[in-house]
Amino acid sequence: MDNQRLILLLVFFFSSMMLWDAWQRQGQPHPPTTTATQATAPGRDVAVPPAPTSAATPGAVPGAAAAAPSTAAVLKVKTDLVVADISAQGGDLVRLELLHHPATEKAGENFVLIDPAHAYAAQSGLIGAGLPNHKTVWKLPAAALELKDGDDTLRVSLEAAIEGGGKVVKTFAFKRGSYLIDVEHAIVGAAAPGGAHAYFQLTRDNKAPEGASRMGTSTFTGAAIYTEQDKFKKVEFADFGAKNKHPTKADNGWVALVQHYFFSAWLPATGEREYFTRQLGGDLTAVGAVVPLTGDKLTVPLYVGPQEQDKLEKIAPGLSLVVDYGWLTMVAAPLFWVLEWLFKFTGNWGWAIILLTVLLKAAFFPLSAASYKSMAKMRVLTPKLMKLKETYADDRQRLNQEMMEMYKREKVNPLGGCLPILVQIPVFIALYWVLLGTVEMRGAPWILWITDLSAADTLFDLHFVKFGPLPLLMGVTMFIQTKLNPTPPDPMQAKLMLWMPVVFTGMFLFFPAGLVLYWTVNNTLSIAQQWQVNRMIESAGLKAH
Repeated sequence: MDNQRLILLLVFFFSSMMLWDAWQRQGQPHPPTTTATQATAPGRDVAVPPAPTSAATPGAVPGAAAAAPSTAAVLKVKTDLVVADISAQGGDLVRLELLHHPATEKAGENFVLIDPAHAYAAQSGLIGAGLPNHKTVWKLPAAALELKDGDDTLRVSLEAAIEGGGKVVKTFAFKRGSYLIDVEHAIVGAAAPGGAHAYFQLTRDNKAPEGASRMGTSTFTGAAIYTEQDKFKKVEFADFGAKNKHPTKADNGWVALVQHYFFSAWLPATGEREYFTRQLGGDLTAVGAVVPLTGDKLTVPLYVGPQEQDKLEKIAPGLSLVVDYGWLTMVAAPLFWVLEWLFKFTGNWGWAIILLTVLLKAAFFPLSAASYKSMAKMRVLTPKLMKLKETYADDRQRLNQEMMEMYKREKVNPLGGCLPILVQIPVFIALYWVLLGTVEMRGAPWILWITDLSAADTLFDLHFVKFGPLPLLMGVTMFIQTKLNPTPPDPMQAKLMLWMPVVFTGMFLFFPAGLVLYWTVNNTLSIAQQWQVNRMIESAGLKAH
């Protein structure tokens, strides 16, 4: 009995430590990668990427030191999904607002992914003698542009002169209902110099994104590079520029900057390219790809938007991997697939979570039934065990012998309740990452006061602490479960078990409401099942005497 109690306690504490560790890791902003303390200025100049090592060095513009905030003109572009700012300086995409995703911390505002506050920009240019790049001042259209009703595409063209004659036209093609932007560079009135290349990079400071200081933020913020050979590789900001941290040469793949729920990615077509990550001074970083310019025109798609899993794999191989479930991806991915299917059936993520909980409970029913039967038998045997402990208090060996004989006589396995719990822990943790990491859950309401299943329930505000009814209800169900289980013969273990609902309630005050909903429903179903099994075991005649 003591061993069973100890294992159960270890299991519970293991679960809580895993969740606590996840909370701590997510709540901490990423450390700066340098000792510089100067803040990043929006629009700060950065270096043109070097020419590929496999090619003769083209006439790249030398890098420049940090510059003052850019005063270049900015063109505003609006579609049905985004509002984008394109700067004349470099023809960079310097701001992108997502119209259908609310801001994390600013009520009534939209989420801004490419954000000047983080020196975040999508840059591109050409490497070659006299060719324009992101340091060039490009000519913008005269007025703001908006996708008109009935139009499926909005093309925004910028121009820059080539030294010696001709020009380059950079065109952004925004599409209705899509977060993909085709970025085209076309050389007009001149021939591309030999060995010319194009580069596509994403720059950003290494600071945590909006909302990263609260529970439920990103599991990872940094770069991601995917190739068919090396698959999905994450690169921390601190590792930018380090060797052997990511693939450098390939004929396929893509490069991205990833944060919680959202990301941006350059998606070159199949063909030769070199990937790079760089520290640009201060806290500014860059990640991108350099591709050869084989003709007078090159188009590379840019994705800037949410991590919508059902759409990403259709855009590029491996793109759905930006949704980071960690080491439990093999469990979490199928869970999300089922959850998404249930959402399509119910139209509400809260009810989908409840149905998923019921399905998981049904799937684990054989294991759970065996666990509950074991605990029910241990419950009615507890008085006998206490009596044995009193009788053989001074003879530990005899006590263990008598206990084993009792278990054998009553056909009770003292460890029978542990294995089912151990099996279900990975599923619970995987579901935690699913509910925490899927953008589909962000801002998703359930009923009544639960308006965001990805955020904590904070209906009541006492100024020094915010909490809601759902975590309290979860604590009540956990307490009822504790009372239905056998009382540990050891007084210290008994007290710890009584404190477990309090500890978990305190932790769940900060957890996403969707996860608390799952845990509450799971507890409720467990209470019903345990009560029924207890009643059956007691009525079958296994009584303490």
